[in-house]
Amino acid sequence: MLKAIIFDFDGVLADSMPYHAQAWKIAFEKAGVEINKDDIYEIEGSNHVGIIQIMFQKMGKSPQPHQFDEIAQEKRKIFSQIANLKNFEDMDKCLSQLKNKFKLAVVSGADRNAVFNMVGRFYPDIFDVIVTGEDVDDGKPSPEPYLKALGMLNVEKDECIVVENAPLGVNSAKNAGLYCVAVPTYVDPEKLDKADVVVEDHSGLKKFLQKIYSGQA
Repeated sequence: MLKAIIFDFDGVLADSMPYHAQAWKIAFEKAGVEINKDDIYEIEGSNHVGIIQIMFQKMGKSPQPHQFDEIAQEKRKIFSQIANLKNFEDMDKCLSQLKNKFKLAVVSGADRNAVFNMVGRFYPDIFDVIVTGEDVDDGKPSPEPYLKALGMLNVEKDECIVVENAPLGVNSAKNAGLYCVAVPTYVDPEKLDKADVVVEDHSGLKKFLQKIYSGQA
């Protein structure tokens, strides 16, 4: 019996990734690392440490210890200046309905303050559990973020599903042994092919969640 649904946040519940990607691009450029926004979409869901490591490695470089904090702080500053965030249409209504029947959680690779601020703004009093990138040692695609949420929700793996929108997030959910539904918000659907179900868009996602609510899925 399904008891809980875990959602990634950026790209699933809030249309925020373009601002994250732009902020990372500028922050990396200031550190002498040239990237494009698609690079960030490919590794969306990883925490800041993971993103910095991956981007430096892609350029054949190694970050200095001080650069982890410096680049992350610069990214946070830029993001706060440029972000014009919004939630996806009617997802708040969808989650309010789901809350009547299921435990709900967020698992995000973003900073704790950013996640809690966005959740409070768009989805107040909805989630039972929130796990951020600062709450784990290993971010997505490690199973740790989803396993941590599972424990906090106090449910078994077969009593929970995950909703993701990024390859690393899908891998994280599957590495944790969880059923995963994916929505291709910013990447091509074939890049999410490890998910159990890939819906077409957010309209399709809401229809899928409605079927779960009514017991038809």
